[in-house]
Amino acid sequence: MTVRQDQLANGFRIVTEHMPGLQSAALGIWVNAGARHETVEQNGIAHFLEHMAFKGTERRSALQIAEAIEDVGGYINAYTSRETTAYYARVLKDDVALAMDVIGDIVVNSVFDPREIEVERGVILQEIGQTLDTPDDIIFDWLQEECYAGQPIGRSILGPAERVRNFSREDLQRFVAQHYGPGQMILSAAGAVDHDQLVRMAEDLFGHLEPKKHSVLEPARFTGGDVRHDKALEQAHFALAFESPSFRDQSIYATQILAGALGGGMSSRLFQEVREKRGLCYTIFSQAGAYDDSGTFTVYAGTSGEQLGDLAAITIDELRRAADDMSEAEVARARAQMKAGMLMGLESPSNRVERLARLVQIWDRVPSLEDTVAKIDAVTCEDVKAMATRIGREAPMALAMYGPLGAAPDFQSLQERRAA
Repeated sequence: MTVRQDQLANGFRIVTEHMPGLQSAALGIWVNAGARHETVEQNGIAHFLEHMAFKGTERRSALQIAEAIEDVGGYINAYTSRETTAYYARVLKDDVALAMDVIGDIVVNSVFDPREIEVERGVILQEIGQTLDTPDDIIFDWLQEECYAGQPIGRSILGPAERVRNFSREDLQRFVAQHYGPGQMILSAAGAVDHDQLVRMAEDLFGHLEPKKHSVLEPARFTGGDVRHDKALEQAHFALAFESPSFRDQSIYATQILAGALGGGMSSRLFQEVREKRGLCYTIFSQAGAYDDSGTFTVYAGTSGEQLGDLAAITIDELRRAADDMSEAEVARARAQMKAGMLMGLESPSNRVERLARLVQIWDRVPSLEDTVAKIDAVTCEDVKAMATRIGREAPMALAMYGPLGAAPDFQSLQERRAA
């Protein structure tokens, strides 16, 4: 498999990977424009814009956009994150040109029909309502706000309902004018693709775009803090976060291995101690999330209100203990899980195209899989223990809880337990 990269004169980048033997391809446009690029007044508009891309262009109605891809058995979708908006499709190899034309059309030629804006406004308000009614969704929004208080990176991706109710066609056009320049876009494709053909199509679809000035993001500052919402639910939802390395920090690999060993599977410490031995929860996990210049190491669990204090204390204790007695066997297992998850996932062109786009966004190049595997293999048990010390005992902490919280521990007591 060969990765190839090109760049148009206006800064638009193309990255592809041909995967021999495949009869399908995944491709899409990744735009460096997410919730983090919004002002307070714009919060939620990147996500609104993602929805509106499918609501009609100068050449196609909303129905024609859907039919164009589904008539050939493919699918098309999009997502918004804090740093990116992506528009992507999966099709058979003979339909790559069609998918490219449709994606280019919705990214460049959306008309933002006022009638469709009103329809989609209602859809997004329902999506916000659904999130508010889903405790294990909304708690992560609240946790993010505590991690990065008062900053764009700390705001929700969907935005508050009061903002969404007031976005206008001019607001959408303004955000596109600010952030949808060719230098902010990456065409990523993998599977049964022809790099040279895609470069020619990219020139036709995007070569006319005028470069835009890149946005200067406000540097992320992990502030930490405590948020709790007491409500008569069946479960108390508990989410704990600590400042951790960014994508650009080489210690991200040690962080990810620690997350796997601590709460990444059935053999992990938290799963065994909290669920298997004590029966305190059904779900518990840890994960290492990362951004361009910051990261969050997160632990989540749901338990009964009466057991919340025990669960919180055990979580802190397991983090502290990992710094002292993490074993070579645990690190080897987490390392193997991380490599297997990555390599198995990359047998899918959809996962591979996501990886290509993200690496070009971060490094402007695609490191080889061999290089990535070597960096994972290079992480030692001592590296993981050092990261457990950094996260479990030293890093700023944020806490979010939702549900029956009468027996919930206070923030300061957990901080003191970390330092004990």
